[in-house]
Amino acid sequence: MIEQTVRGEDWYGRELGRETFANTEFIDVDFTELTTAGTIFQECSFVNMKFNVSSHTDAAFVNCTFRGCNFFDATFTRCKLTGSSFRECSWDIVKVDGGNWGFVSLAGARLGGAAFDGVTLREADLTGARCSGASFLSCDLSGASVAKADFDLADLRGSDLSAFDPATVSLRGAIITERQAIVIAGAFGLQVRED
Repeated sequence: MIEQTVRGEDWYGRELGRETFANTEFIDVDFTELTTAGTIFQECSFVNMKFNVSSHTDAAFVNCTFRGCNFFDATFTRCKLTGSSFRECSWDIVKVDGGNWGFVSLAGARLGGAAFDGVTLREADLTGARCSGASFLSCDLSGASVAKADFDLADLRGSDLSAFDPATVSLRGAIITERQAIVIAGAFGLQVRED
């Protein structure tokens, strides 16, 4: 339940520390080059926001909703975004290093320019997501919903692909390891044996 609204403010370059924002709605607020360090956003709503070139370290966006937000060149390091949902957001050259993005909804998201490294995306909703050319290195994608998602040319090395059904996910040209190839072959019902 939203308890307060911040609308149309300019937070450009602001530095947020160990502050907590709960049940707050942010509308048309400029977070460009804003930095957070240990900041907590709990059940907040972000609408038409600019997160361009913002940097977030050990921050939490828990059960938040994002609609129409621009994350151009934003960086998330060891952040917690569990249960949050994103709609109609822009993800150009976003970098995510570690952290927990479990149960996040990124259905239909255009993640082609995003880089996820060592991120927990357990049971995330990536249904119909456009991840062509994206990087998901050593990510936990177990239980993720990836039906009709496009991972063509994506770098998936080291990630858990047990939820991937090659019959419903596009993987043309994707980069994987030999061990992952065995998992994919198993999804096709094949038995892999040594010569």
